[in-house]
Amino acid sequence: MRVLVTGASGTFGRAICARLSGLGARVVGLDAAPRPGDPVEVIACDVTDDAAVPAAVEAAIGRLGGLDLLVNNAGIGGPAPAELPPGDEVRRQLDVNLLGVWRVTAACADALVASRGRVIMLSSRMAVMQLPLAAAYGASKRALVAYADALRMELGTHVDVTCVYPSAVRSPIHDSTAAAGLSLEGMSRYEPLEGVVDAVVRAALSRRPLRDVTTTRRGAVEFFLARHLPALTDRIVARTFARRVRSGAFAGAELAAGAVRRHADRA
Repeated sequence: MRVLVTGASGTFGRAICARLSGLGARVVGLDAAPRPGDPVEVIACDVTDDAAVPAAVEAAIGRLGGLDLLVNNAGIGGPAPAELPPGDEVRRQLDVNLLGVWRVTAACADALVASRGRVIMLSSRMAVMQLPLAAAYGASKRALVAYADALRMELGTHVDVTCVYPSAVRSPIHDSTAAAGLSLEGMSRYEPLEGVVDAVVRAALSRRPLRDVTTTRRGAVEFFLARHLPALTDRIVARTFARRVRSGAFAGAELAAGAVRRHADRA
């Protein structure tokens, strides 16, 4: 299997590359900042660069001799309350998490059609169950699923498209949110990285194409409830968030001032 993985030098990417390579796949990665010791060859590429993406993808496919699987893993997070106007942080998340995937996938489309290959999108539980203070990330991941649906309609005669939905995994993606005083520690139960990698491998190797893949049993329950009982999951998230606010978790965080004030008014 000839595989291209984006975000290959990050926490998820390195683990995915190592596992697939260990199973005998030929793997090349793309990353804005390749790191020494990456488990596979990684080509430097900023997925927000319209010109750089086609060139990097062409180089990767040339080294692989074709393409059977694209793993769209590259993604970033950051603080972005929905009540505030969108700024550079919001635009950056949408550009990487949605448009970056779109650019890479478009550059890979012909090779994937030729091989009757697969695309795996690393989405998020937040695509179906939004958390407060992180609107850009949730919006980008929900839009990513919509893009996957459109891609499936257009290329589904030749290319399988799967979305994988991790919950929270401890990684540097949370650092900027924590630095802004908006850590959602306590809003989610962390899951092991290995479960995410297992889900990607399952989607890659399944004999029948899989549409949506969760990464834990708890994640499967949350996914089901968010899809079929959204009002219930909204209430659960809202109550958990209210407890976090009242505990003083966001005291002094400028971006959370509105939420803190509103909850104080209700006390």
